[in-house]
Amino acid sequence: MDTFWSAFWFAFEIFAFVAFLMILFTILVDMFRDPSLGGWGKALWIIFLVFFPVLGALVYLIARGRGMAERNRARQGTVAEDDSWGQHPTGSATPAADIQQAQTLLDQGVISQGEFDALRAKALGQRF
Repeated sequence: MDTFWSAFWFAFEIFAFVAFLMILFTILVDMFRDPSLGGWGKALWIIFLVFFPVLGALVYLIARGRGMAERNRARQGTVAEDDSWGQHPTGSATPAADIQQAQTLLDQGVISQGEFDALRAKALGQRF
């Protein structure tokens, strides 16, 4: 019976330690992303977090928690607006559309055959 509770308590301690580390890293990331907090302020918070980690984390979350949430919400908004992952570099949906546009420019005489070949290679992701 003693070994079960010892193992349970050990697992709880590991969980609490990992959770606390996550809180500390979240605080550090927020601190360095905050442009309104100067260098000396950041240095003082870090000293406070190093020498009094639990108290420092609690004070930071109480004193700056609301701003922390607002900065996080603003950052998520800018990431959602700037989310271009998975899109083709030229802005079109597919390489075929890029090649079609280049073909149209070639047919109109706007670009030369060499430029068309370069655009086609770029659309297909080939090195030339």
